[in-house]
Amino acid sequence: MPATLSCAFATSLKSHEHARIAEELGYERAWFYDSPALYPDVWVQLCRAADITSRISLGTGVLVPHLRHPMTTAAAIATLVSAAGQQRVVVGIGSGFTACVSMGQRPLSWRYVADYMRALRGLLRGEEVEWDNGWIRMLHWPGYGAERPIDVPFVVAAGGPKGMAVARELAQGVLTPFAACAGFDWSVAFIMGTVLDDGEAPGSARAIDAAGHGATVMFHYAMEHKLLDTIPDGEAWAATYEAMPESKRHLEMHDGHLVGVNARDRVYVTGELLASQGLAIDSGAWRARIDALEEQGATEIAFQPAGQDIPRELEAFARMMQQR
Repeated sequence: MPATLSCAFATSLKSHEHARIAEELGYERAWFYDSPALYPDVWVQLCRAADITSRISLGTGVLVPHLRHPMTTAAAIATLVSAAGQQRVVVGIGSGFTACVSMGQRPLSWRYVADYMRALRGLLRGEEVEWDNGWIRMLHWPGYGAERPIDVPFVVAAGGPKGMAVARELAQGVLTPFAACAGFDWSVAFIMGTVLDDGEAPGSARAIDAAGHGATVMFHYAMEHKLLDTIPDGEAWAATYEAMPESKRHLEMHDGHLVGVNARDRVYVTGELLASQGLAIDSGAWRARIDALEEQGATEIAFQPAGQDIPRELEAFARMMQQR
């Protein structure tokens, strides 16, 4: 069965309008990234999107627990439910790759994430929950928050066995970047890049603008997981940051993360790299890649556009998917 088509945004001040365009193009869901050091408030932008759309599902892709008290998140979910309707809201949650590392912190333990999810889901059901040595409950009167119980689906961003175990216990699905995860009825594969025009080179200025963010995040991921030798020029790229104080290196490294290519990274983001990593390829190559993800178990493809013309990226990707 073909995977559902969704989109994902590095949340910007225009993401609500991009979600409206995505709805018109047939996308089923829009995920908004949550990383306060890089993007505007995810809940504000989701509510703005809810106000100008009517069908598309809206979700966080993904929340990071240490950024907000569970009551704050429960109230935010209730606010989005009041704006969009419960049937349109989904909640993605994870341990914090970008949101933590971009602020000089390590990702959270999966035990903490699981405890947070249990507390959050209990609050949404209208239960009393113990947190930080105190008992809490959503006390919102009518008109001050959506009526409880609030039953919205959760997905967990996970790549390893601990995260997968949390997803199986506490969520309805799993979300993975650049790949698919078998064994789940709902498996979201996050991908990024650009669909090349006929005859366009992967190193064109437009392709670099639209897909270069995908190459830089691969460098970031490889550094965090000691996989730099698996990416062309990975070691050379990392060397450009070695002279910086380790305590502040993340401030430079994550400048423009998932948005574009900063000046320090630009020399390493080439057309050859984009082509070899499947980030700037033509429609036929994209269709083959989507087929492979579906065979691996993906039930939803979440495409993240970037660059100066996000509507163009959304339209080109949707057209490619419709031609499969």
